[in-house]
Amino acid sequence: MSTLLIRDDFEHNLYPALLYAIAALGGASFIALLLAQVLLRPIHVIRSGITRLGRGEFGVMVDLPRDDEFAELGEFFNAVSARLSADRAQTSPQPLFNNGDAPHTEDAVAVFDTQGALLFANEAMRQSLPRELTARARVEDLWPSSHPFRVAVEDARASKQPRDPATVSMPSPGSGERLVLAHPLEAPGGRKIGVVLIARNLDYLTQVRTTLSYSRKLAALSRLSAGIAHEVKNPLNATVIHLELLKQQLASPTSEPAAVNDHVSIIAAQMRRLDEVVQGFLRFIRPEDLKLELTTVGALIEAIHPIVAAEAERNGVHLVIDMPAGLPDIRVDRGMLEQALLNVAINACQAMPSGGRLRLAGTVASQRRVAIICEDTGHGIAPENLDKVFNLYFTTKEGGSGIGLSMVYRTVQLHDGELEVQSTPGHGATFRMLLPQA
Repeated sequence: MSTLLIRDDFEHNLYPALLYAIAALGGASFIALLLAQVLLRPIHVIRSGITRLGRGEFGVMVDLPRDDEFAELGEFFNAVSARLSADRAQTSPQPLFNNGDAPHTEDAVAVFDTQGALLFANEAMRQSLPRELTARARVEDLWPSSHPFRVAVEDARASKQPRDPATVSMPSPGSGERLVLAHPLEAPGGRKIGVVLIARNLDYLTQVRTTLSYSRKLAALSRLSAGIAHEVKNPLNATVIHLELLKQQLASPTSEPAAVNDHVSIIAAQMRRLDEVVQGFLRFIRPEDLKLELTTVGALIEAIHPIVAAEAERNGVHLVIDMPAGLPDIRVDRGMLEQALLNVAINACQAMPSGGRLRLAGTVASQRRVAIICEDTGHGIAPENLDKVFNLYFTTKEGGSGIGLSMVYRTVQLHDGELEVQSTPGHGATFRMLLPQA
């Protein structure tokens, strides 16, 4: 008997049975998935509700069919959720309100829920709230309708968008100005859950800026004192040495008048050097009565242009004036500031003995300031000298006095401004005078 005939007959009867089995298995799996979704849906709903409760959401409820085996479990979950929400509503505001995590924060901060009830207020914010404050007090109970804080919170609640910061004057006497902003709070899913109110004390910031400015001036005075000590010490040492030599010459019976005269001449020169140091110091610290007047950067540059142009031409320097229209006005002592600009520009020309490019420009800077820029392509300033260039009597220029840039720095400070310098050796230096807008 041939086995090939048996195999053919076996395969002919096996294939239909195999196809039926695969179809039955696929149909059973599909039906099983449908049944699983139907049977497991209540479990997924309850698990989702528990997750939302764990995130701290209020009033979480699950919706299960009444005739389902899980209906009783759903009702029990809803009852527990309602009880938790009620407990949180009673207990949460008071601990949050008394929270002392940031008692020393200068910014006043408060948090409100979507209904306008107060959930949190730090110590700075509590100073603007009524003394008798109940738990979950509403925003309309805290401030009158025109109060900036209430207006900011209600705008953020209504628009559900951040409210742009606005500077407002507080209605209560002595409160000064505040920078007020309100921002909606969102849950991870994007749902709005409240509003945060922040009020920044601008008077306090002004005090901080004043303190920082005073500290910078003290630091400058410290550097000035160090420079003075250095400049005075050298002539004094030389004077003491030559006085001792002069004493020996006078005590010697064989002393020569020429040697005595040499020592006297050196002592006299050192005394003149001391006088120059003292006079320079007096010029630097002498009180100045600023004659402030309204002007523009363009007018200042125009006033010094002839002198700078002549110096630039003498050194083969190409002078560029970059002054955009519409720069804000400044209120300065024109004479003092023109002299300061002239010092910086002349120094820049002298730093390019073989020619180069000098750019005088004006631009708007941050914090309501105007920048006057002097940029050259000279030999630059060595990195180790960058923090010394404004020190009195410090100079790297042969025959320099070390007073010019110090006077520039002093002039800018008297105008409540800042002086910055940037330099790369071999590629020039850039000086920026930052002066407040008028």
